[in-house]
Formats: sequence, C-alpha cells, structure tokens
Amino acid sequence: MASRRKGFPLRLPPEVLDEVRGWAEQEMRSVNAQIEWILREALRRRGRGERIEPPREPDPQDPA
Repeated sequence: MASRRKGFPLRLPPEVLDEVRGWAEQEMRSVNAQIEWILREALRRRGRGERIEPPREPDPQDPA
C-alpha cells in the first residue's frame, strides 16, 4: 500500500534551491525526495520522529 503524502508550498531563496538541486542530482534524487531526506535525517539526528521511517537511499529505478 502506498503511503499517503501531504503536499504544501515551500518557499526557498533561489540560492538554497540551487544547492538542494545540485545535492539531489549528486544523490540521484528528485528535489522533492532530497528535501524529504534532509528533513527525515534532521529529525533522526535530533532524536525526534520515532514513528518516521529512516531516510532511504536512492533507488535508480525509482523516479520519486
């Protein structure tokens, strides 16, 4: 069963978006998947989000 996701607009300064885009390309992720990974990793490092799955590594077959 696919997980449900809630969409929302995110406003970022252009230079931040450019950095995230470059990082996403290096990791073979979409910008959206990269932002989700960053947020999950930040929550994990802070000891939060126990109910949240750990960030997953990119799957080259998954267009995420």
